[in-house]
Formats: sequence, structure tokens, C-alpha cells
Amino acid sequence: MPSTRIFLVRHGATILTAEDRFAGATNVPLSDEGREQARRLGVRLAGEKITAVYASPLDRTVETAKLISAPHHLEIHTVEGLKEISHGRWEGLTRGEVDAQFPQESAAWEEDPFTFAPVGGESGLQVTARALPALIEIVRKHQGGTILVVSHKATIRLLLSSLLGFDPRRYRDNLDQNPAALNIVDFKDAVHARLTLFNDTSHYDHAGLAIPAVPNARLSKWWDDDIHVSESDPG
Repeated sequence: MPSTRIFLVRHGATILTAEDRFAGATNVPLSDEGREQARRLGVRLAGEKITAVYASPLDRTVETAKLISAPHHLEIHTVEGLKEISHGRWEGLTRGEVDAQFPQESAAWEEDPFTFAPVGGESGLQVTARALPALIEIVRKHQGGTILVVSHKATIRLLLSSLLGFDPRRYRDNLDQNPAALNIVDFKDAVHARLTLFNDTSHYDHAGLAIPAVPNARLSKWWDDDIHVSESDPG
């Protein structure tokens, strides 16, 4: 069975990005900078055979998806499960304001953002519980295809933590996502995934580096039963 390639992309910069405000559930638009980031990624991916496009239903992700996928003339499918984590009553506040107004919540969130949620918001666990099934369903629906999926910073980091077996309590410490960053995840099937490219923004300054080929060597046996890894190159 051919592998399924997911171009997993964070939306471009928004008008609140520079202010470092909590805006997970807030429907803010892209900034001019964010639109340019998305256009440049679209140029980079113009030669790829993208067969479907999915996005969180928020304006910043839908617009990013449209700008990237413009050369492919594909419909944008919105998926609720791909939305960003909701920060509840923290929405619209800066980190300093949250520290000052809700010090106990802020400390608990810093300690364990996976199981803790601010009042009215979501935990990382709740986001994973909706986002991971949504992504897996996309993979199952488009086996063998190349799919563009546009989501959000926390959601993408939580998805990658789950897919790669990282400690989800450390997703904020160990993983980052820049605006309009490109991640490539190759799925042998809906269970086995491999991260091929992470948080890449080389398209910021130019058309971008070449897109890595689908991995076909130095992998575990589940990826390709025909590949035998030598003792000198265990992968």
C-alpha cells in the first residue's frame, strides 16, 4: 500500500502574533505578513500533487489554506477537530496579564498543560481527543494521497506528540511551531507515522528548499517489508 503524505501546516502570522496574546478560540485574521508567508509556502508546494485540502474552520487557517493551495484549485474542507486549543477566560490576554490575574491557573498550566485547563478552556488532552481522530480519518479517507492540513500551534504540537510517542506533558517545552511552518508526516497506514520534516520555514526568504522524498530506507520493518536494514545502519 502506498504511503499517505500529510503537509501539516500552521497558519500564518496574525494581527495578534506580535503581541503574544492567547487567541486560541478567538477568530483573528491573518496579518499582511501572515498572508505573504502563506503565499510563499504556496509557491514552494506548487509542484506537489496535492489531492485534498483540510483546515480548521477559523478564518486564519482557512485563508492560509486558500493561499497555499491556490495553484491546485481545490476545495477547502473545514474540520472542527483541527481547531486551536481554547484558553477560556484567558482569551485575548497577554501572558503577563494571565500571570497577574490568574496566578494559580497560570502556575498549574505551566506545570502540566496536558491535563490542566483554565476556566472555560480546554486541556491538551481534550484537544488531542478531538484532533487526532480527525487527522486519522483524513489519512484513512485519502490513502496514498498527498494532503494539505492547516491547523494551529498547540494542536499541531499535540498531534505530533501523540503520533511520535513523545511525553504530551512536555509538548510546550520540546516542540515549537512558527507561523506558516511546514511539517511533513508520512503515514504507512493509519497507525504508523513518520515525521519527515519539522517546523520548516525556509520559504520565508525564498522559494524554499526541495521537499524531502517519502522515506524508503533506514526504517522499521512496518514501513516497508521489502527493506532490510543493515547492522551498520540501524536507523
